[in-house]
Amino acid sequence: MFTGIIEEIGVVEGIERSGPAAQLTVRASKVLGDVRNGDSISTNGVCLTVVRFTKDTFTADVMPETLRYSNLGALKKGSPVNLERAMSANGRFGGHMVSGHIDGVGVIRALRQEGNATWMTVEPPEALLRYIIQKGSIAMDGTSLTVAQLEGVAFSVSIIPVTKDETILLRKRVGDEVNLECDLVGKYVERLLQFAPEKKSPMTMDFLKENGFA
Repeated sequence: MFTGIIEEIGVVEGIERSGPAAQLTVRASKVLGDVRNGDSISTNGVCLTVVRFTKDTFTADVMPETLRYSNLGALKKGSPVNLERAMSANGRFGGHMVSGHIDGVGVIRALRQEGNATWMTVEPPEALLRYIIQKGSIAMDGTSLTVAQLEGVAFSVSIIPVTKDETILLRKRVGDEVNLECDLVGKYVERLLQFAPEKKSPMTMDFLKENGFA
């Protein structure tokens, strides 16, 4: 489990492809301070397991499913990536609950400046729109953000200077892709409603909307 608060920007040292899978090596510093084989490191929002490491790199296997549902397949040597270690039990929860399991890839449709903030508009896969709510949480390339506006088939976030400086988000341009992980709560609620007993439950989508949950 992660918080969406990026610890550092790493750099891809190499990506070795083997059929539909790959092995990714990333150069880093802070996230390697207490690293062990088997640890989880969020890389652009994807939970990867460390299979080996050196004093300044870690290597992780990337399975075909991950390459299909994330932007990791587009990485190349020199690509910057957002990095975060798994949350420690006694750590501060500065962002929101992020699992590191990507729901899909969105496309940046617009960037504009407003004062000290940058607005980024993203078009997600259509299937994800139902999980994205005004003022709700969303992880983009592993970064915990708040949905500031909903605009038909797209949503916008407002990125503050510290997020600009400490993540890769504003190194991207219109047309680039970002990994998206929607808030866990909505997905669990939807799944539970699908398995509701025959007896009619008061917990319906209309009830949730009326009470500010959708």
